[in-house]
Amino acid sequence: MEQSWVETETAESNLGDARLNRRLGAMLEALEERPGQSLPTAFQDWSNTKAAYRFFSNENVSEDKILEGHFAASALRIQATEGPILILQDTTEFNFKRADPNKIGFTKVSTGRKQKDGRFQKFTVCGLLMHVSLAITPEGLPLGLTAAKFWSRSKFKGTAELKRRVNLTRIPIDQKESIRWLDNLRLSTELAGAPDRCVHIGDRESDIYELYCLAEDLGTKFLVRSCVDRLAEDGTTTITQVMESTPSSGTHEIQFRDAQGKEQHAVLRVRHATMTVRPPIGKQKKYRHQELQIIHAEELDPPEGRAPICWKLITNLPVSNHADAVHKLEWYARRWKIETFFRTLKTGCRIEELRLTTVNRLANCIALCCVVAWRVSWLTILAREAPEASPAAVFTEAERNLLDRSTPTLKRITSRDLAFYIRAVAKLGGYLDRAADPPPGTTVIWRGMSRLADLVEGARISRPPLGTCG
Repeated sequence: MEQSWVETETAESNLGDARLNRRLGAMLEALEERPGQSLPTAFQDWSNTKAAYRFFSNENVSEDKILEGHFAASALRIQATEGPILILQDTTEFNFKRADPNKIGFTKVSTGRKQKDGRFQKFTVCGLLMHVSLAITPEGLPLGLTAAKFWSRSKFKGTAELKRRVNLTRIPIDQKESIRWLDNLRLSTELAGAPDRCVHIGDRESDIYELYCLAEDLGTKFLVRSCVDRLAEDGTTTITQVMESTPSSGTHEIQFRDAQGKEQHAVLRVRHATMTVRPPIGKQKKYRHQELQIIHAEELDPPEGRAPICWKLITNLPVSNHADAVHKLEWYARRWKIETFFRTLKTGCRIEELRLTTVNRLANCIALCCVVAWRVSWLTILAREAPEASPAAVFTEAERNLLDRSTPTLKRITSRDLAFYIRAVAKLGGYLDRAADPPPGTTVIWRGMSRLADLVEGARISRPPLGTCG
């Protein structure tokens, strides 16, 4: 008998108690069936809701242990694929409104509206920060999380003053929050078990020289967007100065959506070069220089009203011609997948509406929801990448029967493959399925999964009890 998806994601979880392990699976299934619902709605009755609260409060339960099984399942999915694995890293922030923010922790001090005396109102936002690594295939199929870190900041006072008094590049990396980028790179590489297959991709915050050195030590690859104009070649010039004299290798056309969701088209001028990149002055005795590839892509003739696209990438992947440079640009564009994952987590699972009162309970609940958000993203992309796959690997027979009956407009389609049933779920979530509509996205998928769970429950309730004569 094949394992259910919940059994797969929790097979390697060990909370030290068989009852806790069973509760983990039951809670994961309940949250997946009703993503975005309040905890009492997801767990259906007071008994299960109270058990969930006890689970989140249990001192033997932590976000690392909750995600342990999912990490192991991600490793198996990575091993089952061939070729490069793109490991996307990024940080997101969850904000909460609480009467006593000390129980959760501070994330930042925010500026509100202007007061009568002319000064702006300052208020503290409490919440959690989460830094995760998400493994995907080059085609964009999410294989699962490979590392995660949760934390909150306890204080802010003195941060601005510290920046004025101290050169932050001279502070050891292990004393900074940015150590999380190195920790996730190391953990993800170990989990994948194949350093040479991994390509760690990050935005400008990941432009850390120590990360370059760690990747070299581990024998793995990185592709990050640069934010620092580093010393280059013999140390008398910089990356920007070298790239200004580098001729263009050609152009690259991209399609994307702007902040309003409108389709946009851009033509980028591409330049690439291999050069010696040197560490910051304060760290030159500790770290050696690196031979790295630089790729600059700048938009030609940007339209008015929109900032021009300008990507400055740095990598230890080989880039010997224009095609290689474009290939790396396409890989970096896949970084948007982790933003979609965060949006699914926040909007679909409605993390910031949780009423849990302590940081540990919130972190445990968010860890569970991470697995749910991954599954929604996985279903969405799987239907596009493998539409002819067997639906039995995703949906039970009862769910398939209900989807057949609940979407009469799809009955004309004879092929009952995975794409058919994912589209049926999307229609339950409000997908219109018009000829010009793009494939269903995560929003309509998570809405549809919630409605499907209600249909399954309704069908179960409507069945006559055993032994009852019709």
